[in-house]
Amino acid sequence: MIKNTFVPSLFVASVIGLSSCVALSKKDYKKLIGERDSLQNALVNCFTHGDSLMAVANKLKGDTSNLGDQLRLSQEQNDQLFKDYSALRNNSSGEIKKLSSDLAAREKNLREVEVILKSREEATNALREKLSKALLGFQESGLTVSVKDGKVYVSLTDKLLFDTGSIVIDSKGKEALDELAKVLKTQMDINILVEGHTDNARVRNLGQIKDNWDLSVLRATSVVRYLTEVQKLEPIKLEAAGRGEFMPITQESTAEAKSKNRRIEIIISPKLDELYNLLQKN
Repeated sequence: MIKNTFVPSLFVASVIGLSSCVALSKKDYKKLIGERDSLQNALVNCFTHGDSLMAVANKLKGDTSNLGDQLRLSQEQNDQLFKDYSALRNNSSGEIKKLSSDLAAREKNLREVEVILKSREEATNALREKLSKALLGFQESGLTVSVKDGKVYVSLTDKLLFDTGSIVIDSKGKEALDELAKVLKTQMDINILVEGHTDNARVRNLGQIKDNWDLSVLRATSVVRYLTEVQKLEPIKLEAAGRGEFMPITQESTAEAKSKNRRIEIIISPKLDELYNLLQKN
């Protein structure tokens, strides 16, 4: 920048003019010259400081421009975020409504399942009570009635139904099955599984019966045949199975333990079609 010399020149002119009117002493002259030099230095410093201030002002102007650009970018980003948030909130609201609707439907189905299970449990216990009363006279012969896993188990020892090694039901066994059938005929929605069980003694001298598998299956079949052919229970409700020696009540080898293992178990379970259909809806 070209420095302005107007103030020092004016000072010098004043000094010359003054000196032409008034005779200055050498001391005063030097004083005036010193003041001139001081003012000259002060002016130079002012111009230098002005340049610095101008540089700062230019920098601030540039920073302000950059900040303005950043502010506009931030505003654009903020606007986009707000749009994204609004869209997400709308979608979330729809999803929440759907989830709430699904949850309400599941809770409704759960309550229906609980009602069905409770009614089945009550029906199972009522059936056990009926069978226990109907078969009370045979309990001394080894007949038991119990509930396990939602099913009614009627267990008859082989001595109540068959002679040793026989698959022909004796008269005492028929009486027990007759009483059992009277109760079963009153039950509409049930399935009946007849299982034959033996001890682990090997089968000997029984003609076509080769082993305990054969014996258990044929005894179960004899009971099913009696219940369907004589007592006229619906065959579709019954199933015969032989378990042989492989599902014993006890592992003891005493005569009493083996007698417990030789048995016919009639397992009565409620049909679960209603419950199955309800669960299929889910």
